[in-house]
Amino acid sequence: MGGAFASHALKSMLTVESFSIWETALRYQMYHAFALILIGLLLEKPNIPTKGLLIAGYIIFVGIILFSGSLYLLSLSQIRLLGIITPLGGLALIVGWLTLTVTISLARTAK
Repeated sequence: MGGAFASHALKSMLTVESFSIWETALRYQMYHAFALILIGLLLEKPNIPTKGLLIAGYIIFVGIILFSGSLYLLSLSQIRLLGIITPLGGLALIVGWLTLTVTISLARTAK
């Protein structure tokens, strides 16, 4: 849907480079939306610590906002300074995945 929006509504506003940046933001947002769905499903499992899953979910959510959000704003505004925020979002996404992995690993080890 975000790609269709960019293709039609923003087509006249975005350069080829800006459209590429928009697509990157959209792709990473989609991948990590699946991670949040996975976390939601794992919350139903009684043997996986809820606290670790929630922490991972919040960190990934913040990472999506920082990473994809900064890229969306960059593609629309061409303010290059926004690119400084993007790696912070990427770092949050990595930390979120690591937190999720450690939480699941600890739950499996505790069995």
